[in-house]
Amino acid sequence: MNAFPSLKLIDGKATAARVLAEVREQVQTLRQGGVQPGLAVVLVGADAASQVYVRNKVLRAEEVGIRSLEHRLPADTTQAQLLTLIDRLNRDSEVNGILVQLPLPQHVDEHCILQAISPLKDVDGFHSENVGGLAQGRDVLTPCTPSGCMRLLRDACGELRGKHAVVVGRSNIVGKPMAALLLQADCTVTMVHSQSRDLPALCRQADIVVAAVGKPKLIGAEWLKPGAVVIDVGINRIEEGGHSRLVGDVDFAAALPQVAAITPVPGGVGPMTIAYLLKNTLLALDLQQQAAHPERTPCLSPC
Repeated sequence: MNAFPSLKLIDGKATAARVLAEVREQVQTLRQGGVQPGLAVVLVGADAASQVYVRNKVLRAEEVGIRSLEHRLPADTTQAQLLTLIDRLNRDSEVNGILVQLPLPQHVDEHCILQAISPLKDVDGFHSENVGGLAQGRDVLTPCTPSGCMRLLRDACGELRGKHAVVVGRSNIVGKPMAALLLQADCTVTMVHSQSRDLPALCRQADIVVAAVGKPKLIGAEWLKPGAVVIDVGINRIEEGGHSRLVGDVDFAAALPQVAAITPVPGGVGPMTIAYLLKNTLLALDLQQQAAHPERTPCLSPC
């Protein structure tokens, strides 16, 4: 018997649109009270993909009413110069969220830069204070993609308590925080990776499979239990039939007949990442206000 409702696609575009509508409504309320949320986006260098990502983030921020502050720096910007900018943004009361677009040039220490961002403005959720807080189950800023995946799961599946979730991949950006969020939702969580033995057998035990390894079509139908729910985080460009196209880590066509629900690629997890970046900006504002006024009751949550 299926653990979840009957077969369906999980529409990330539609869910992201609902999240953005929620953010827009919250921003309108804040602005009526004289508060203008602000997000600073820092881009170092001229990487083409990063420029597209930054442009999309800025556009979505403006659409929901969040003030966007772009800082585009040349590729030869020194680490000291970047740290000086981050220090200024940390101290700027009109900046509630700081996002440094990755990857950074090779001469810049990525870990050092991410650690320099105030944990209360770390809308990517990469600062060690937020990573540790997530592991402890505290209300902290969490990485956008895993948070978006949790929203997709809750909308598609309802109650997650007691379900067995297998996370394929152990990256700091997706795999590890995903496992922590699933544990908070009272799932039984198994994390598998390149050194795990008999990956297909482990995945076949799962009610929920979250694929985040960056290997096109790695997970076939034989890896999946009938009636499972699949969240495919992978975005891989392949050449097929003389054409280039995007595919996930799951063989979508093969998996579709036997799963209860699955995210497509594209159109699944991708749109949720920017939506939760903006949701995190409001959560960051809320956490900053709590820090300034400890008696204040929290009104936002990360998921």
